[in-house]
Amino acid sequence: MNLVTGATGILGSHVVLKLLQNNQPVVACKQKNSDLKKIEQLFSYYNEQDLFKKISWKEVDVCDVFSIEEALEGVETVYHCAGFVSFNKKDRNELYKINENGTSNVLAACMHKKISAFCHVSSVATINNLDHKEPLDENVFWKTGGNESDYALSKYNGEREVWRAMEEGMKALIVNPGVILSPGFWDQSSSKLFGRCYAGNKYYTNGLAPYISAKDAAAIMIELIKKKQFANRYILAEGNYSFKEIVDNILTNFGKPKTFINASRALLQIGRFFDFISSKITGKEQLLSAAIVEAAFNKQTYLNTKLNTALHYKYTPITEEIKEICRFFGQDRSVLGVKIL
Repeated sequence: MNLVTGATGILGSHVVLKLLQNNQPVVACKQKNSDLKKIEQLFSYYNEQDLFKKISWKEVDVCDVFSIEEALEGVETVYHCAGFVSFNKKDRNELYKINENGTSNVLAACMHKKISAFCHVSSVATINNLDHKEPLDENVFWKTGGNESDYALSKYNGEREVWRAMEEGMKALIVNPGVILSPGFWDQSSSKLFGRCYAGNKYYTNGLAPYISAKDAAAIMIELIKKKQFANRYILAEGNYSFKEIVDNILTNFGKPKTFINASRALLQIGRFFDFISSKITGKEQLLSAAIVEAAFNKQTYLNTKLNTALHYKYTPITEEIKEICRFFGQDRSVLGVKIL
């Protein structure tokens, strides 16, 4: 039996789907007020509505060890996908509560229940070293530069908890996904980009980031567990792309004009100031944080060599994934009335 934390999120839901497609039973963790319609919609994209009915849902709070232990009854393998993503300073405490302390709680419960295998979802944000001028790989460990986001710090601390558990004998592995692309979840994480591009966008930066489709990331995690690649961590990325490449690709699929104004750091800082003022007046979340501005000009690239050696996995090209996501966005917009963000 498999248990997936964060099963209502972008990656967790894909892990649940892939496990069920492989005829592996799943206990999927959700919170009390989780919106399961998003998960049902996701399954419909892949014509797997019948599999949605086979999900065994459990209410689990990663801050409550007892609820975790109860859900682990009869479970052998855990995919820890639960996490909190935010670059807003007001969410600082929540980031550490979920990404660090929550991970520690899940690990403690798993060790108490003697779980056979554990896959932890971290982030490429934890492979952080601005002094490293070559492409980054799994051998590059954290070095603070002073501009790290609380999200990156909290994920790094969570990863340290996993390494500590491995030293105590837990059979675990860590994956470090880049930017995960997925259909649905239009108001969450990277999926927000599709709504913004549909509304039109003329600005770009040449900052780089690694990208991977959610279905590829899920399939890789399951395969790594199957092959017992414990005491390792793996960068999950199909490739490195500039923000301009990604946005122009989305715009083209929507039939919109490509970006043509190169946004300077000064321009983004001005935008960040007015975004801050707007958030104070309207009460809406600030979109441009210091961490996002820094990421917009990142030039470091990431290698997927270690994973390619371990699995020889055939990735979905990012251009194909974007094309498919744009098609689903168009369908949802006409049928479900998707809000343009």
